[in-house]
Amino acid sequence: MPNIEYGDYVKFSFFKARPSWRLLEPSGKTQLREELVATIQQASDDVGSPISSFSAVGTRADVDLLLFQSAPSVEVFHATAVAINRTEAAAHFDQPHSYLSLRRKTRYKHGGGNPEVERKDKRYFIVYPMTKTRPWYGLSMEERQGMMNDHFRIGHGYPGVTINTTYSFGIDDPEFVVAFETDDPSEFVSLVMDLREVPGAQFTDTETPIFTTIRMSLTEALQAIG
Repeated sequence: MPNIEYGDYVKFSFFKARPSWRLLEPSGKTQLREELVATIQQASDDVGSPISSFSAVGTRADVDLLLFQSAPSVEVFHATAVAINRTEAAAHFDQPHSYLSLRRKTRYKHGGGNPEVERKDKRYFIVYPMTKTRPWYGLSMEERQGMMNDHFRIGHGYPGVTINTTYSFGIDDPEFVVAFETDDPSEFVSLVMDLREVPGAQFTDTETPIFTTIRMSLTEALQAIG
């Protein structure tokens, strides 16, 4: 096995409230929110793995909440999911999307892909899965490096956007899950438009669904659902 620098595993868990949630009495909802927040905080403390929360209310129709967690083992995510599933609130939520990935050092020079997750705590967290076309892997490393240099060059022109690239090869459906942090979504729009014009863009097979979320406390994110 090659000597590769790996980092933590990463879990992106997306939740959608069922109609039954909005039919609950306000006092009942408050109680379930408090139980869920306490459970997630306890799960985070038990394994020493912080869980960040983001709201997708108003940005996507099929998702209300994102929980983001990184950990040294997949078992941590299992324990977190078990704890959530045992709450009363779990009966009122579906999980339409979920992605498991891994941080590792990129094979390309002068790029991102640092095994340590860059935590900038910017306002917006934009996530999407991505898969390359098979012909991409038929190119020589020199050809791929040249195309990736275009990406790095363009990305450096947008210092307000932070990218975290994670790898899902063989452990989930996509090949990558990328997460961008920014305080200005319009800057991210311009970045993506510029990236569409480089030669390497033709080797992207899929990069949807795209989730634009807003960073906030779990209590705030749950209150935003209603």
